[in-house]
Amino acid sequence: MSIYKIDKKITKIKGKITTKKLVMIGMFGAISTILMLFEFPIPFTPTFVKMDLSELPIILGGFMMGPLAGFLIIVIKIGLHLVLKGTTTMGVGELANMIGSATYMLPAVLLYRKLKTRSSVALALILGTIVTSVGSIFENMYLIFPVYSKLYGMPIKAIIAMGTTTNPYVTNMFTLMCFSLFPFNLVKYSVVSIITFVAFKKLGFVRRNLIK
Repeated sequence: MSIYKIDKKITKIKGKITTKKLVMIGMFGAISTILMLFEFPIPFTPTFVKMDLSELPIILGGFMMGPLAGFLIIVIKIGLHLVLKGTTTMGVGELANMIGSATYMLPAVLLYRKLKTRSSVALALILGTIVTSVGSIFENMYLIFPVYSKLYGMPIKAIIAMGTTTNPYVTNMFTLMCFSLFPFNLVKYSVVSIITFVAFKKLGFVRRNLIK
């Protein structure tokens, strides 16, 4: 690829991300980081699975500024969280959080920005919730839990046992996904979606006057 073509692509990206948007992205990323610090457990999930509302600024930023902005907010959130709190999972928990945030934000934002109607906001949020809740089953079963087990030298059976202590329906990896992780994500992203739906209507002034 020639230097001219590379420079042209960089210029195109800069044109999409204005200084005003960069400030908003940084602000949303900082808010998302703060929200990520306030995590709490859900009764039917293993103790190492915590809920937070850090996806709220991500989805709002994505709706207002596009999927690239939403992804940058995710990167800022994870980066600042690692700086402020570090990691207790050798980065596996942060990877899971990043994938979850992206699989929620991307389909929702792409659908909304294609339709851009009032009803499409609710439809986009429902789509994002379903995609990330179902996707979490495969993400955790085939990537996150195996990597975590290997890095820590912890047998998968030990992880399943942790799920069984809080949810008697968990007896193997599949039931851990179906009766613990899936409902957890469904609850988490449904709550985020409801708050987003209300907040997005209230942020009409910001959308009209700050983000163009």
